[in-house]
Amino acid sequence: MLARAVDVLALALLLFALLVPHQLVRLTPGAFARIPVEALVAVALVLVVPWRAARIVVGACAVVLGLLTLGAFFDMGFDAVLTRPFDPVLDWVLVSDGVEFLTSSVGRTGAIAAVVGAIVLTVAVLVLVTAAALRLGRLTTRHRGSATALTAVLAVAWLTGATFGVDVAPGEPVAAAGAASAARDRVVQVRAGIQDQAAFRALAAVDRYRNTPPDQLLTGLRGKDVLVAFVESYGRSAVEDPAMAPGVDAVLDDGTRRLAAAGFGARSAFLHSPTAGGGSWLAHSTTLSGLWIDNQQRYRTLVSSDRLTLNGAFHRAGWRTVGIMPGVTRTWPEGSFYDFDHITDSRTMGYDGPHFSWAPMPDQYALAVLQRTELDRRDRPPVMAELPMVSSHAPWAPIPRMVDWATLGDGSLFGPISAAGARPESVWASSTGVKNAYRDSIEYSLSALISWVTTYGDDRTVLVFLGDHQPAPIVTGPDAGRDVPITVVAHDPKVLDRISDWGWTSGLNPAPAAPVWRMDTFRDHFIGAFSPATPR
Repeated sequence: MLARAVDVLALALLLFALLVPHQLVRLTPGAFARIPVEALVAVALVLVVPWRAARIVVGACAVVLGLLTLGAFFDMGFDAVLTRPFDPVLDWVLVSDGVEFLTSSVGRTGAIAAVVGAIVLTVAVLVLVTAAALRLGRLTTRHRGSATALTAVLAVAWLTGATFGVDVAPGEPVAAAGAASAARDRVVQVRAGIQDQAAFRALAAVDRYRNTPPDQLLTGLRGKDVLVAFVESYGRSAVEDPAMAPGVDAVLDDGTRRLAAAGFGARSAFLHSPTAGGGSWLAHSTTLSGLWIDNQQRYRTLVSSDRLTLNGAFHRAGWRTVGIMPGVTRTWPEGSFYDFDHITDSRTMGYDGPHFSWAPMPDQYALAVLQRTELDRRDRPPVMAELPMVSSHAPWAPIPRMVDWATLGDGSLFGPISAAGARPESVWASSTGVKNAYRDSIEYSLSALISWVTTYGDDRTVLVFLGDHQPAPIVTGPDAGRDVPITVVAHDPKVLDRISDWGWTSGLNPAPAAPVWRMDTFRDHFIGAFSPATPR
């Protein structure tokens, strides 16, 4: 009786491994009510080839099947967070980032438990799938007659389903070949990754501004202080999804009025990001380099090159270029690629308050550091600063709130605010809770930017703020796209006159019909608008 139960479990495990989908939305009973052609081929092999030889093939195929099953788990996770499948060549670098995110969200103990659990699951899947395949192979050799008859019936059913396109559920054909397709797709994926490196190097070699003289760069912004602020996870859904847009739009519309009262104008549109759900550095490097950086291989190639970035163009033209990096908590060697004169990271900001989950400090504090350390200095050159806004980074709990700029001090006043805020585990208990927390975090980050401009901005101030990517599908839904808002704010009307032909929406809130540019085109659009005509 026990042996029969083990046989049933082995069969169930193999069918699961053969039929498991690669997207969570397809994880339904219908997905497992299909006939996998790989099982029919394997049984036929065992029936025809002596078991001594067949078991070697079965064992090897089972290991491959175990790896494909693990790949399906990775794909489900990546699709749920980053809206794309896992890349077995390029994505291993994200493991350390994932562990760091878990540590900041659920604590070191929780992160260690998650890592140990992942290792145990990996070993268990490989061992159990292999053991199940060998057990069923031996069972097949002992019951050749029954196995032959059942395989013949299932083969006819598979061929009939394939011929007539029979589905057991919408989008779930009776005739399944998921494991074979997954293996083929992995091979194609690896080959494409290898080929992409050469293609990207050729693309990166073309740069219309590489040899532009300093006195021909960004002349339309001479004397201006320019801040490029990336608002983490600020996606199109924040301004258009009915569950979130009313609150975010109210902040933007009120901000437009407040800025106008202070003499500022604004223009807004959308950029199409190369990433979603995460991978902020890919979006940042795409915006600043003018190249499409949609994977880690491209990113590594880029930061080891001499590509002229937007920061580098300002540096060459005489601006003091600075990076205010609240999310950088350790040595950041890539920073040298961006031609910063100085980088201030979380370790040198003088912050003595609490973390807000992943975010080491509130956005308002980081903006105050920019103001105090760079913009309040006397007898200085114009400043170009890059500042990632991290308060809207997942898990969106707890969320800071705005305080009087004069009371910020070393940030210790945020202690009670953090303690009173929601915890990630309570927010993530429901999709509604996540949406609300995400919305609140975006409202906070936008409010901090608007308040900074109205408090400290003057006729030299130019602010470019944009989202880096859409948040995870748990917030946006599965088909939200990859568009993010972008806005240019300036006190000097001549600055906005320079971009009048872009067709962007007036104000901080881009209209639904506002232009959508690929994110990698922004660098050239921006440099071109504020520089004399440069031959292509």
